[in-house]
Amino acid sequence: MREAHPIERVVGMEYYVSDADGVGGHLRASPEDFRVTELEAFDTSPVDADTGAYPHLVLRVELHNWDTNDFASALSDRLGISRERVSWAGTKDKRAVTRQLFSVKGIDADDVPDVDGTDIEVVGRAGRPVLFGDLAGNAFDIVVRDTENAANAASVLADLRAFADSEGTEPRDGGPEDSDADSLPDGESTVGVPNYFGQQRFGSRRPVTHEVGLAIVREDWEGAVLAYVGNPHEREPEATQAARSYVDETRDWEGALDRLPRALGYERSMCHTLVENGADSPADFREAVETLPTNLQTLFVNAAQSYVFNRILSARLERGLPFDRPVEGDVVCFADSDAPEGLRLPDPDRTQRVTEQRLRTVERHCERGRAFVTAPLVGTETELADGEPGEIERDVLADVGLEPGDFDLPGEFDSEGTRRAIMVRTDLGVDRDGDDLTFSFALPKGSYATVLLREFRKTDPDA
Repeated sequence: MREAHPIERVVGMEYYVSDADGVGGHLRASPEDFRVTELEAFDTSPVDADTGAYPHLVLRVELHNWDTNDFASALSDRLGISRERVSWAGTKDKRAVTRQLFSVKGIDADDVPDVDGTDIEVVGRAGRPVLFGDLAGNAFDIVVRDTENAANAASVLADLRAFADSEGTEPRDGGPEDSDADSLPDGESTVGVPNYFGQQRFGSRRPVTHEVGLAIVREDWEGAVLAYVGNPHEREPEATQAARSYVDETRDWEGALDRLPRALGYERSMCHTLVENGADSPADFREAVETLPTNLQTLFVNAAQSYVFNRILSARLERGLPFDRPVEGDVVCFADSDAPEGLRLPDPDRTQRVTEQRLRTVERHCERGRAFVTAPLVGTETELADGEPGEIERDVLADVGLEPGDFDLPGEFDSEGTRRAIMVRTDLGVDRDGDDLTFSFALPKGSYATVLLREFRKTDPDA
């Protein structure tokens, strides 16, 4: 187990589980090097279905180098409608080629515009919008270019196979132990990694969304604004850093508007609201946060939950507790029986506490992919684990200064919480072409491709 890159430790990802040296290299040398296809789990009716009963038009969109939020804004602008009428199942990376579902309320198929850098297919109609999470998972084909030592991939792969199956109960046909130390196996290998929330959850260049979320959960609305509008990061352009530093030093919201780059539209919107309202009370700062799109408001609290979750996983690694099987006191969830074939999809709504009497039975369920050890995404309804896992959860919450009841918040910020599998397994194919490596795999919804790739690269996640 190795210490992670410093910017990953900021968001709670303290370690790599692979001890092998990384391959380095670069992600997203071109958008075509990062391809994502949603594994869909949303039913539609025919396009000519009654619009009264089925007001939402469902689109399958291939995006080339588009941020999901930016595309939604561009689509709504072309249609002349509110952006809130556009929704989608999963937010994807910008510098990529992604294929995903969107829905638009109250338009006809003939209204769908052409948008540069996209290929839009009308799928059908639905009685409700496509919502976040309305997918089973994602399939990935990702190229890492110009690695420094591609041969290290075989050793990393062996470590991740061992992490997926720490007791050696999985079949290992075609695995790295069947090949030379520096050669990759033919076909796919079952690997596992901690189910961390990836860097992009928190901001790939400026990881601050969890800081905003933590301030919101503490109902420190001014702190939330400062964490988002101020709070400069060394990776940003100098002019942006200077503008954010000015905010931190002066709280001069009108002056900030003269300094913040036009590209920082959300920050500027918050400043406009504060100038108009006077910035005299917590309510003014809360209103500033609420000028942002509702999905971003929710994302802030989600990022705070994600940071706590990452911290819990890192603490579990420090204590040497297993990820592929439970210990007494753990809470497990069971597999989703409706998942596409071959996809290990946890169902966090079906959970069970692991007692001493049930331990061996639940271990067998985990070995067979029927159950998954979980940790909390803390919210008002969260019941923490027992035993040593519960001790870890309580210690992390105490260190962050939060309790489940703190998530009883107004509007989009409220969260009941849930639980999430602590490990993700996948069948991984790795192909080498000189210094380039291509990774092919599928992950359940909510899991991050970059969390798997970080184990192989072991470098700055923004490289």
